[in-house]
Amino acid sequence: MEEFIASLDVDQYLPGALAWATNILLALLILIIGMWVAGKAYKGMVALASRYPQLDDTLFKFFGSVIRYTILAFVGIAVLNRFGVQTASIIALLGAAGLAVGLALQGTLSNLAAGVMLLIFRPYKVDDFVEAAGKFGKVTEIDMFTTILQTFDNQHIIIPNSQIWGEQITNHSHHEIRGVDMTFGVAYGESIDAARAVIDKVLAEHPHVLKEPAPFVEVETLNNSSVDFIVRPFCEGQHYFDIRYSVPEQIKKGLDEANIEIPFPHRKVILVNETNQ
Repeated sequence: MEEFIASLDVDQYLPGALAWATNILLALLILIIGMWVAGKAYKGMVALASRYPQLDDTLFKFFGSVIRYTILAFVGIAVLNRFGVQTASIIALLGAAGLAVGLALQGTLSNLAAGVMLLIFRPYKVDDFVEAAGKFGKVTEIDMFTTILQTFDNQHIIIPNSQIWGEQITNHSHHEIRGVDMTFGVAYGESIDAARAVIDKVLAEHPHVLKEPAPFVEVETLNNSSVDFIVRPFCEGQHYFDIRYSVPEQIKKGLDEANIEIPFPHRKVILVNETNQ
């Protein structure tokens, strides 16, 4: 054993060992610094959310994650390069793999792009009542790929963002003051002034109808069998549906008490007796 050890030429292997030790130390240093920079970049991007309250936190977290993983990818390439690995082929392989994944996930990427646009332009926010992609409900969550609605009958609806961004969006909570459009018809034989007085009285006594702006009550259409009023009371946004579903009943009762006829379709059936000649 002593002869074997004596026969070893330590000087022969020392440069290689030092080179490997140096590469390992440099790789660790690059890795530590890269992870630190990636973490700082992520936190810095997320911190920007406090400076731009009109943008959603989720958007900054997404961009922060993209920056962090991009930095880590370059750090990984730099570490491999320290050990003599040919990174050009790896980059080409990753590019090809990214292209294949992108083609396979076209729908997901379109949802992602739509999610970014929704979070930038913010046509709605959490707790808004919206009508989008043919669905209506309260927004409970917005992420990069989907928007989640809660309906009045307590359904949980998940809508891909691409379906929302490419269609009309109606935000019922955007303005603090809302007008509630309703139509009521009275018979031609009734007094228009008396009908308007009943409607005005109902709106004046409703606790959620605002005095300013004043309710709009005017004759809209002269139909075949009725004189139709357009009725538009104004209210705060949170009382919209209370007005929408309580005022029609109250107006119906008021018109009944005033003996004002509300016309409805009539059908006359004429029976003809035929005699055989």
